[in-house]
Amino acid sequence: MKKPLIAVTMGDPTGIGPEIIARALARPEIAECCRVLVLGDRGAMERGIRIAGVPLCLEPAGEEALPEEPAAGCVYLRPLSELAAADMVFGKPTAASGAAMFRYITEAARLCLKGEAAAMATAPISKEALNRAGHKYPGHTELLAELTGTPEFVMMLAGDRLRVTLVTIHEALSSVPRLVTREKVLATIRITHRDVGRYFRKSPRIAVLALNPHCGEGGLFGDEEELVIRPAVAAARREGIDAVGPLSADTLFHFAAQGEYDAVVCMYHDQGLIPLKLLHFDDGVNVTLGLPIIRTSVDHGTAYNLAGTGKASDASMAAAIRMAAEMAILKAKG
Repeated sequence: MKKPLIAVTMGDPTGIGPEIIARALARPEIAECCRVLVLGDRGAMERGIRIAGVPLCLEPAGEEALPEEPAAGCVYLRPLSELAAADMVFGKPTAASGAAMFRYITEAARLCLKGEAAAMATAPISKEALNRAGHKYPGHTELLAELTGTPEFVMMLAGDRLRVTLVTIHEALSSVPRLVTREKVLATIRITHRDVGRYFRKSPRIAVLALNPHCGEGGLFGDEEELVIRPAVAAARREGIDAVGPLSADTLFHFAAQGEYDAVVCMYHDQGLIPLKLLHFDDGVNVTLGLPIIRTSVDHGTAYNLAGTGKASDASMAAAIRMAAEMAILKAKG
């Protein structure tokens, strides 16, 4: 089976994206598992290679297909912007750099939808610059959902020991109880079951967390468990999904990290990301489930304080590319 082609978007050229991509692509295990096409800016990528201090050369790549065995030590780049020096100052994204980020993402999605790329892996972007350029999206996920016509999607953060999916994502904690509905919980369980089963483990066992301490303690601390979450889990089980819950978040993660569950459905952002980052701070991967394409990403931001220093870790970027390749291979096998 030939190596899958992964479209890697540069992200914010004024952040750590170019240098962590360079360092990740210098890892032998990446060349062994996939072919990579970087979508970005030539000047930013050249600078990233210099900062990373890795022995890589830059090879421009147009519309022609990449070779099935790319040349060793080459970064294949499709240049989609020619940013001026003023638009590449570390930590100072501009409207022009925001427009460039948008082009990188949309081109990667196009390649995946056409089947020219097997998956996409994204470096971090500046949401502020994206919006300054006129693209009003909270982030990658919502943009990709629109580009692919996806009404329901789920954010999953994953590592070798733990996978978590989120019923609500970036919401004020005070808003979470009203947003945790039976329909939303059930939809999250369904998408988690389908895509974890498709890309990671057949017939996955899924834990569904409670919202309140001690599962609400019989209604003493809240009734969402009995009115919302338990009925959603019961409905999922009637559909043949191996889901259990609601389970108390203060004990469940111990067992999940030991391998008793293949994924944990969490009610809100920090409920899932605190344990995930405790175990996978360096190598966690953000995966968007529910899309018709495979999309992985780093689980960190642009790290402007590290941009240009050569000190940024590429562990999450390398893990995102490797996971995208593994998912693409499993999808191809059916």
